[in-house]
Amino acid sequence: MVDTAAVQQRVEELRKLVNYHNYRYYVLDSPEISDAEYDALMRELRQIEEEHPQLVTPDSPTQRVGARPLEEFGTVTHPLPMLSLGNVFDREELLAWLKRISNLLSGQRFDFVAELKMDGLAIALVYEDGLLSVGATRGDGYQGEDVTQNLRTIRSIPLRVSGRCPRRFEVRGEVFMTKAGLEKLNRDRSEQGMPLFANPRNAAAGSVRQLDPRVTASRPLDIYCYAIGWAEDGAAVPDRQWEALSWLKALGFKVNPYNTHLDGIEEVESYYQSWVERRHTLPYECDGVVVKVNSFAAQQELGVVGREPRWAVAYKFPATQAITRLVDIGINVGRTGSLNPFAILEPVNIAGATIKMATLHNEDDIRRKDIRVGDWVVVQRAGEVIPQVVGPVVSRRTGQEREFTVPKVCPVCQGPVVRPEGEVMSRCINAQCPAQLYELLKHFVSRGAMDIEGVGESVVQDMLEAGLVKDVAGIYYLTREQLLSLPLMGEKRVSNILEAIEASKQRPLVRVISALGIRHVGWETAELLARHFHSIDALARASREELTEVPTIGPKIADSIYDFFQQESNLGVIDKLRQAAVHLEEAAREARALPLAGQEFVVTGRLATMSRSQAEARIKELGGAAGSTVTRKTSYLVVGEDPGSKLDRARSLGTKQLTEEEFLRLLEEAARRGQ
Repeated sequence: MVDTAAVQQRVEELRKLVNYHNYRYYVLDSPEISDAEYDALMRELRQIEEEHPQLVTPDSPTQRVGARPLEEFGTVTHPLPMLSLGNVFDREELLAWLKRISNLLSGQRFDFVAELKMDGLAIALVYEDGLLSVGATRGDGYQGEDVTQNLRTIRSIPLRVSGRCPRRFEVRGEVFMTKAGLEKLNRDRSEQGMPLFANPRNAAAGSVRQLDPRVTASRPLDIYCYAIGWAEDGAAVPDRQWEALSWLKALGFKVNPYNTHLDGIEEVESYYQSWVERRHTLPYECDGVVVKVNSFAAQQELGVVGREPRWAVAYKFPATQAITRLVDIGINVGRTGSLNPFAILEPVNIAGATIKMATLHNEDDIRRKDIRVGDWVVVQRAGEVIPQVVGPVVSRRTGQEREFTVPKVCPVCQGPVVRPEGEVMSRCINAQCPAQLYELLKHFVSRGAMDIEGVGESVVQDMLEAGLVKDVAGIYYLTREQLLSLPLMGEKRVSNILEAIEASKQRPLVRVISALGIRHVGWETAELLARHFHSIDALARASREELTEVPTIGPKIADSIYDFFQQESNLGVIDKLRQAAVHLEEAAREARALPLAGQEFVVTGRLATMSRSQAEARIKELGGAAGSTVTRKTSYLVVGEDPGSKLDRARSLGTKQLTEEEFLRLLEEAARRGQ
């Protein structure tokens, strides 16, 4: 039987790790781990969420693309999101992807375009009347940084395009630095006593995101363009990816010459294998092959799942391994008190990246692999991204190695550590632990929570070290004088932070609930709680039984919420938020007026008129709940073409089923009632 609590806990731990390394990678351009270990974390998280779809939340890293822009640049909103790609790592997974899209396309014949996957920085170029007007980074996929002036310095980016083209359109590409370019840059930096770049990707990202365009101009940057983002005049652009690449080349954009048009999956596999063997001959870093369905019409029909297109996948090259010594096992204390072990390694170069740390997952995993401090260990960059310790080289043991034991006291606060029955992680149970407060404060001010601009990781650390805040509510009691006392704080920056703090008081109730950091409560659950209880006070008074009456909330989540509000310290935080005039309730009559309130829907199969995400959005707009699994609380199962096992489950429970036509009719009637 699956231990749902342990699974939920692992999901939370993975999300925290991925979010942290997203920030280090995309925002700071200073990663602490390689790309391969990051892929491994994301892959594990995605696999768990696929197996337990009820755990998927809108704020999960799998639902999102990357990290947010830096404050130093202007912000550009992408009219069409710049999505991330799903990964496959072997032929079996590639065939599974092919089967999924074949089923969705109802047996239609389709061909492919295969493109080398560059290891650089994704950017979007907007052209108006033939002239480059805006250049932006991908950022979080929806908003990026305005780096137009820097991109203008890259000679392979045309400032003006020639040929017939729409009045306004966007081209997407990857800015990169060659291996030789990185060597020369690092040689020059070494002579000047400056820190060196670890790999070409970091060098390219750091170069594009310089405040002084002259620095960017001095760096050996290049670009390959790979897609048309959007165009105002659709008739002026091709309707297939292969023709689109030719069209871009004709307009003057640089396109990778190794891209190719392939007829079937066997040709894709052959192309992939050829580059597995000779990828090191390329002048730039390449970590796989991007496989795309050629037809734009088919791409549109396949749509998007989460934040990834169904019509494309990254076929990653095999993992690269190296052997190094495990110097020690460190402990990172998470927001919920979990003690997360990580490997501290003798630095080793793997595929161009210097690896100093790797994930060890949990105590049970360390025991299962018999990993000991002092071991020589095999370190793997799976898919060329985040490193993981595969296991020890037992034959090289000297007898001086020592087994790992989880500390009996928290390494940060010296508080007691316990391992709850049935869970895989030990926890610090001191609610006042500084490490937990640090992680909780970062979560509280983040974009997915209270969205307090200007209060990032370093500011949170400085506030804690100065003793300015003792809990998350303390943010609202900061004074101008206190903020000015922090490092690198000037009048303008302090004014911006104070304005952002004041603006956050009006965030909707769902954000407040999400920001509190209640275990097992992500955005979607917070949304259900806000809609059901309408105020923090009503939520705090709810019994376990009342909580389980909320659609999609089971006993484990109900227990977590109930226990949270039984702690006096948490009630004290709520009271401080109230005294600071933070928005803690919403108009109940508005929520109750929604026509589908109290009804839970689950969608299975493929709908002809809309995607599943669009259907779920319509359900939520009308007050209903959109679940991912059929339970006794499910009101309706919406059945599309090729339904899965959810239909069998609904039949066994006697859940009412709706055809797509019946579902559309129900939505129309609900919309009329809600007018």
